[in-house]
Amino acid sequence: MVESASATPLEGLCDAFLTRLAVEEGLSPRTIEAYSGDLRHLRAHLLERGVLAVGRISRHDLSALASYLNDRSMAASSRARVLVSVRRFLRYAEHLGLVGADPIDALQAPKQLRKLPSILKAEETASLIEAARSDDPLGVRDVAMLEVLYGAGLRVSELVGLPLNAIDHRGQLLRVIGKGRKERVVPMGDVAGRAIDVYLKDARPILLGERPDKDHSTFLTRRGTAMTRQNFFGRLRGHARKAGLPADRVSPHVLRHGFATDLLEGGADLRAIQSMLGHADLSSTEIYTHVSRARLRETVETRHPRGSGRKR
Repeated sequence: MVESASATPLEGLCDAFLTRLAVEEGLSPRTIEAYSGDLRHLRAHLLERGVLAVGRISRHDLSALASYLNDRSMAASSRARVLVSVRRFLRYAEHLGLVGADPIDALQAPKQLRKLPSILKAEETASLIEAARSDDPLGVRDVAMLEVLYGAGLRVSELVGLPLNAIDHRGQLLRVIGKGRKERVVPMGDVAGRAIDVYLKDARPILLGERPDKDHSTFLTRRGTAMTRQNFFGRLRGHARKAGLPADRVSPHVLRHGFATDLLEGGADLRAIQSMLGHADLSSTEIYTHVSRARLRETVETRHPRGSGRKR
């Protein structure tokens, strides 16, 4: 390792890496914050070992990182996320010639079971949407948001950030900017399309009032500003309680899971679902095949004469 690499301060390189993720890769502030927290664990571990420069990191330092995280009673999923972040950071350092491949190969993520995503049954989703329905502009808006969430499988950040010019009303398509600022085109069904049309015609003008339409966001708050994740989460939990559903079972991501699972059970191709969800890796989409099998097992248990007959 050349002396300049050995002397490169770890903290400074971490800052440069985070800046690159934000500026060049366009990752969201929440994602950058997560990377920053993960790298703080790395720096704290290396500080205990007296390692302050990138080029001083050894294979033994990285082999001990998993134990360091485990000693802090971190869940396997959290430890795995930290190790993924650290590996990506070190690949960046390797690209700059500041660290070799050998130390990086010492990183091994803890084995963990893939948790099946929580989903609602179709009738529960319908009850949730009906609970939101009202003639009030906020109710019309919420129904449109729920129909789009369930009918197009958007992430909540994509939903609240959806601009007016991203909607193709004639083709019933949405142009969505997802993770890493990657753009994809997502079809939406007739029900979602009609819900958006009703909202834009009857409710959005009321919510905007006489205010200037500065950012042209599709979904607005009662103050005429762009809808926020926190506001939508709160509204969603309220509708869940009204529908008689446990609030802790309902979230925007649960509706996204329902979109994918219902498509799969309806015979949709896994690659098509991957494209609509904006998954970079097919393995992220394959989890829904396990959800579908779980649903089939539940059907056998509750409907077949030789099943247990238990409702779950």
